[in-house]
Amino acid sequence: MIIVKVGGSVFSDKKGEPENFRRDVVARIAGEISEFYPEKDFIIVHGGGSFGHPYAMRYGIRDGIPDDWKTARFRMVGFSETHQAMLRANSAFIREFLQRGLPAFSVSTSSVFMTENGDVAYGDLEIIKRLVELRFIPVLFGDVSLDLAKGIDILSGDQIITYLAKMLKPEKVIFLMDVDGVYDGDPGEGNLIQALGRDEIESLLSKLNCSGGDVTGGICNKLREAKKIAKHSEVWFVNGLAPGRLSGAIRGDGFGTRIPKA
Repeated sequence: MIIVKVGGSVFSDKKGEPENFRRDVVARIAGEISEFYPEKDFIIVHGGGSFGHPYAMRYGIRDGIPDDWKTARFRMVGFSETHQAMLRANSAFIREFLQRGLPAFSVSTSSVFMTENGDVAYGDLEIIKRLVELRFIPVLFGDVSLDLAKGIDILSGDQIITYLAKMLKPEKVIFLMDVDGVYDGDPGEGNLIQALGRDEIESLLSKLNCSGGDVTGGICNKLREAKKIAKHSEVWFVNGLAPGRLSGAIRGDGFGTRIPKA
């Protein structure tokens, strides 16, 4: 089994108009996956991109539900708005996969996982396991979540993948990004790291600027999650905008950053 995370900056322009969708990019990603399906099983998880992030930030979803009813009601409306935006993104993904003969099936993340202060507290994976057994391709997404501590929160696609890797132990996890992989500084300024050990991640994090405004934590959160994932699976970070990079990572001879299973 291979889990592919399609970052929000890959399938959309986060700085562009809300809910813009790079249909050609997702079509090409689906095409590369079709080269290996059904010999290999796949689970797809995509981020929020220009769909979920604007709503999550506008309504302050990460701050949870307060005692003040006026603010609580505002956030609850935003909670639903954010989820609906993610359903629209997911529907666009599914359409591109179906058009290439891939049996992608939408799994609504907020109906599967619950969080506690943003971390996965519970996930019911039985439906996902059965879908894979039947050779469907489950497509999950970063989403809002019911939270045991704050009432509501955001569950990132990266955290979803960490939980899936822990429970399902896939062969590899591939993160598709809008850059060539993990750098030892800002992309374009630092050097690309092609081989990264799990025990080197903390040192790298101390060198990076982890104060960005992404509601799900950007590259730093991805690296923290990758450290956990590498206990169970090989991890790749590759450029999802570059044709053939996903295929290379699936084969194991790709260009990007590889973190071997510890």
